Amino acid sequence: MRQTNTLRAALTGLLALAVLLAGCRRQQKPQTRGTIALSVLTLTNPFFKEIADVVTAEAAGRGYEVIVTSAEFDPARQRTQVKDFLVRKVSAMILTPADSRAVGTAIKEANEAGIPVFTADIASLAEDAKVVSHIATDNYAGGRQAAKAIIQALGNKGKVAIIDHPIVESVILRTKGFRDELKEANSPIEIVGAWPGKGSKDEAFMAAQDILTAHQDLAGIFAINDPSALGACAAIEKEKRTGKIAVVGFDGQLEGKVAIKEGKIYADPIQFPDEIARRTVQTIMKYLDGETVPPEILIPTRLYYKADADADPALKAD
Repeated sequence: MRQTNTLRAALTGLLALAVLLAGCRRQQKPQTRGTIALSVLTLTNPFFKEIADVVTAEAAGRGYEVIVTSAEFDPARQRTQVKDFLVRKVSAMILTPADSRAVGTAIKEANEAGIPVFTADIASLAEDAKVVSHIATDNYAGGRQAAKAIIQALGNKGKVAIIDHPIVESVILRTKGFRDELKEANSPIEIVGAWPGKGSKDEAFMAAQDILTAHQDLAGIFAINDPSALGACAAIEKEKRTGKIAVVGFDGQLEGKVAIKEGKIYADPIQFPDEIARRTVQTIMKYLDGETVPPEILIPTRLYYKADADADPALKAD
C-alpha cells in the first residue's frame, strides 16, 4: 500500500509539473489572431511615429501582431517592404504612400495575393489598384482653413508662397484647398509660386531661402506641414525678417505648437494622428470580421492659434 501511495504521489507531481510547464509555454508564446503590416512614409516625422505607435497598441489589444516599417520617402523601398509583407502572408496591410501614384504597383501585387490594403493619411491615386478603405485627415478642408488663416494674418493683402510636396495625395489636397479658398473668397492675395520642400525641415529651409531671395516683398508662406513651416521660420530668422512674414503650417506637432506659442508660426490646421490610427485599426477589424466598411473616412482639422497654444496644457512650463 505504501508503494502504491508513493507511486500515486509521484504521478500527481508529474502531472502538476506538466500543467505548470504547459502554462509557462502559453505565457511565453501567446496566440495571435494574425499580423497587420504597416509601411509609413517616414518615422523621422513625429506624426507618422504616432500613427505607428497607436496602430501597434490598438492592434495588440485586439490580438494582432504589427510589423512596422518606414519607406523614408522612397517608393522603391516601400515596394520592397510590401513584397516582404506578401511573403509573410499578413492578414492586412496599411500604407502611407511615399508616392501616391507609384504605390499602385505594390497595391496591385497585394490585390493579386488576396491581402486587403488600407491607406492612412495619404491615399493612393493609382486607378487600377484596389484599396479597401482610406482613413485620413480632411486635407482639402484643412487647406481651406490654412487660407483663412493667411487672410487673417495678412489683412487680406500681399504676396504668399507655398512650400509644397506634390507627389503625395494629402499635400495635393491641402494646396488645392488653399488655392480654392483664396479664389472663392475673391482675395487679392497673390500666390507667387510653389517650391518643393519634400516635407522636411532642411529641404524647406533651402526652398524658403530661394523664395525670400526672389521675392523681397513677400508677406506670407503656406507650408504644407510643420517641418516645412519650421524650415521656413529658420530661413526667415536667418534673413532677419521675423515679424515681417507670416507663416501658416499644417499638422499641430509639438514643435509646431511651440513655434505658434512663440509667435513664429501664425496658425496651424491641426491633425489628429492618434484618431487616424485608431479608426484605421477599427476599420480593419470590421472588415476582417466580414462587415462592410466605408471606402473613405475623413477626420476634420481645426485651426490652432497662439491663444490655443497659450492655454494648451501640453505646453505649460514645469
